[in-house]
Amino acid sequence: MAGRRSGSGVVALVLLLVALVGCGGPSAADRATADVQRLLDRRAAAVLDRDERAYERTGAGGDFARLRAVPLADWSYRVTGLHRTGDTATADAELRYRVAGHDRAPVTAGRTLRLSRDAAGRWSVDADRPARKSVQQLWDQGAVQVVRGAHSLVLGVGQSGRSLRDFADLADRAVPAVSDAWGTDWSRRVVVLVPKSLEAMAGLLGSPASSYRGIAAVTTGETGAPHRAAADRIIVNPDAFALLGGLGEQVVVTHETTHVATRAATTAATPLWLSEGYADWVGYRAAGRTPAEAAPELSRAVGTGRIPAALPDDEDFGFTGDASRLARAYESGWTACRLIADRWGESRLREFYRAVGEHRERAGAVEEAMREVLGTTPEAFTAEWREYLRTQLG
Repeated sequence: MAGRRSGSGVVALVLLLVALVGCGGPSAADRATADVQRLLDRRAAAVLDRDERAYERTGAGGDFARLRAVPLADWSYRVTGLHRTGDTATADAELRYRVAGHDRAPVTAGRTLRLSRDAAGRWSVDADRPARKSVQQLWDQGAVQVVRGAHSLVLGVGQSGRSLRDFADLADRAVPAVSDAWGTDWSRRVVVLVPKSLEAMAGLLGSPASSYRGIAAVTTGETGAPHRAAADRIIVNPDAFALLGGLGEQVVVTHETTHVATRAATTAATPLWLSEGYADWVGYRAAGRTPAEAAPELSRAVGTGRIPAALPDDEDFGFTGDASRLARAYESGWTACRLIADRWGESRLREFYRAVGEHRERAGAVEEAMREVLGTTPEAFTAEWREYLRTQLG
C-alpha cells in the first residue's frame, strides 16, 4: 500500500508539473498572428459585403475601389507567417478568391501585407501586395472595369468600355463555336483579362515581357485539372492584339477558348503539337481560309522544298525563340489536326485528343492513341502528313 501511495504521489507531481508548464497560454507571437488573422477576416468580409467603410476600418482602403466592380463569390486570407518588429509587422498570407458564376474552385494567390499597430494595440493594413515570386492580380494594376457577355466575363484595366465590349462579343462567338467542335462537356463560360499593356500582361503571368512580345493572348490553367479546378483565364496582350484584323481577333479568342474547353482532357501526355494544333484547328474551322492562307510560314517552307521531317517538339513552341520557327510549329500542329479531321473525321479527332490525354505520361501516349483510334502508327502518320503538306501547300 505504501508503495502504491508513493507511486501515486509521483504521478500526481508529474501531472502537476505538466499542468504548470501548459499554463503559460499562447505566446505573444501566437496572439499577434491570431489578431492579424481576425483583422484579415474582417477585411475579407468587407470585400464580400461591398462595405467600403468596414474595409477602411481595417487599414489602407485604396484597393477597395479597384476591386469594387469584380463579382466575387468568395474572398479569404490565411496567414502563413508573421514577421514582427515592435509595432510594425509583415504578414505572409494566402488569398483565395472565386469569381461568381465562373470559378468552380478558388484561385489561390500569395500576398504580402505590411501592418502597423496603434497605441490601443489594434493592427491595421498599410499595404497589400503580391508576394515575392507571385503574380500580380488585375486589380494590382488599377481600377477594374467589367463587361458581361452571354458566355463571358471581361475584366480590364486602362481600357475603354467599347474595347471590353468587343472582347466580350469575340468570346461570345467563340464559346458556341468551340462547343460545336469539341462538345458541351465543359463550363461554356470564359473569363478574359485585358490589361493595359504588354508589360502589364507579363505582370499577370510572372514572366518577362519579352516572353510574350508578338503573342496576342495566352490561357492560364492547370492541365489535366478536374472540372472543379479554378477557372482558366484568357489573358490578352493588347499591344499585339491591336495589330490583328477582325478574322485574326476571332481566331485568337476561339483558339484560347478551346484551351479552356479542353483543359480537363489535356495532360502531361499531350504534346504541344496536338493541344496547340487542335486549338488552331477549331479557331480556323469556320474561317473559310485556305491552308496556304492559314499557314503562310509553313507554306513558304514547303514551297522551297523544306518539308518538315517530323512533327514539332514541345521546345519548338517556346515564345522566346525564332518567330518563324514558332509560326511553323503552330502551323504544323494545325495541319496535322486538319489531316486527321479530313482523313478520319472530326469525331475521331476529338476521340484521339481525349485518348492521348488519358495516359499518365508522355511515353507511348500518341503511339497507343494512333493505333487504337486511327489505326495507324506515328511513322505512317508522319509520312502521310508530309504528303498532305505537299498537296495542300506545295
